[in-house]
Amino acid sequence: MPSLLVMIPAYNEEGNIGRVIREIGHDVSNCSILVLNDGSTDGTAQEARDQGAAVISLPFNMGIGACVQTGFKIAERLGYEFAIQVDGDGQHVAGEVATLLSPLLRDEADVVIGSRYMNSSGYRGPIARRIGSAFFSAFISAVSGQRFTDATSGFRAYNQKALAFLARHYPSDYPEVEAALALVRQGFKVVEVPVRMRARGHGRSSITAVRAAYYMVKVLLALTVALVRKPPRGAT
Repeated sequence: MPSLLVMIPAYNEEGNIGRVIREIGHDVSNCSILVLNDGSTDGTAQEARDQGAAVISLPFNMGIGACVQTGFKIAERLGYEFAIQVDGDGQHVAGEVATLLSPLLRDEADVVIGSRYMNSSGYRGPIARRIGSAFFSAFISAVSGQRFTDATSGFRAYNQKALAFLARHYPSDYPEVEAALALVRQGFKVVEVPVRMRARGHGRSSITAVRAAYYMVKVLLALTVALVRKPPRGAT
């Protein structure tokens, strides 16, 4: 059985993290669960430990990019063959992990992105998030020559080659879109698969309409810079 690390970035998800871990333990066989606690000020870390997960706590809130890259570094250092990224807010359905893993196990992809927009039904998220996702999916589809439908999705699976690259090259702020483009430009095979998602459990998303607008401008600038510079030397 290939070794699998499930990485869960989490910031102040005390009300959700226990359920996320329990679902993964129930639905995903033979995996290690690592919670990447991004400087939470609530009981996220303790709740994760109480549910049996390993926990790495960053010294303060460093942002999703640094948080997830910590997981890549750990996965590479410990020699995991595959890693799955699952949000700590409960939106990602643990039962869909097998769908993400299948293309990797068949050696048909290096990275698999779970898309909530490839199906005609299911949860699609707030309007601000949908607009941002549609915009960036269209943008990187145009510049990469490969169609994307959910470029902002954080529900992703990686093989060892992709983990080695991302452990060294991962955007620090709002990284999903920029990372997808970098992987394609580097020659990694990135595919999307349809998955079910749902509304977050407890709490409220930090992405408001104002934050979504800020996000779009900032990521667009980052993508523009990435397009005009040479891609980093990777692991392919």
